[in-house]
Amino acid sequence: MEKADPENDNMLSLRTGDASLVLAPEIGGSILGWTLAGQPILRRTSAKALIAGNGRGMACFPLVPYSNRIAGGKFSLHGSTHALVLNFGDHPHSIHGIGWQTPWQVDEAGPRAARLSLTHHAEGAAAALWPFAFHATQSFHLTEDVLHVVMDLENLAPCSAPAGLGLHPFFPAAHRPVLHFAADAVWTNGTDMLPDAEIPVPPEWDHHAGLAVGSTALDNCFSAWRGRADIAWAPPGPVLSIEATDLFRHLVVFTPPGADFFCVEPVSHRNNALNHLNIDDTGMQILEPGQSLQGEIRFRILDV
Repeated sequence: MEKADPENDNMLSLRTGDASLVLAPEIGGSILGWTLAGQPILRRTSAKALIAGNGRGMACFPLVPYSNRIAGGKFSLHGSTHALVLNFGDHPHSIHGIGWQTPWQVDEAGPRAARLSLTHHAEGAAAALWPFAFHATQSFHLTEDVLHVVMDLENLAPCSAPAGLGLHPFFPAAHRPVLHFAADAVWTNGTDMLPDAEIPVPPEWDHHAGLAVGSTALDNCFSAWRGRADIAWAPPGPVLSIEATDLFRHLVVFTPPGADFFCVEPVSHRNNALNHLNIDDTGMQILEPGQSLQGEIRFRILDV
């Protein structure tokens, strides 16, 4: 790959054969769209979201340096309580990290691959977004049937710091999609949308044999999933496999009633993990200065 020109257009296009991927580095390091022979694999980004520069309206955005919600935007570490900016309107919790609301740099770009990076200095007002400096990268590689995404985060702070990663893809809900995956347990939510109990997966939420998307409303984190989830759309839709390495051992499934999208999000830790660091299995990493974590997520088209 060649060194990218920072003065290039805001969008970055990758293409191979009939596959096309468009990235929006300045809109939260997001994916604007991924199509095969003109057919969207991820949802299409609306013109309204693009004009507004709204990362949450993109086809997919990164979860850096944490996934999902932090209760009240507050957590304690190193004997100090950290209060974060509440970054989602009147939502009472901080959500999805800072990567999705921050421009990313294009470090390298070629016809079929690109690398984006984000350096957070945690100084001044930026410290209220996240109090620990870090450097994160997203590396994309596109083939005709696979989108590879490698995510990396390095702790640049002078002290140990929490770190998490994930992806938040949005899939089209048309053509009766069926979702397949296996997991050991799932977190139920209280009225505040924070996890309150980890339970065996109930039959109505058990996707092992496949469940029609929308058959039940979910905004829940599944624990110890097997690292693979398949989505099968009715013809003319494709069959898509989501495969993730061991870092991403939690899976958030979001199926809002009546929406034209749904989300299947491989993430490194459970929701609100920062307020439960005394529990061994939250998945939230604590990195020493200079340490990093890395994981890969592959979106593989099995059939069209």
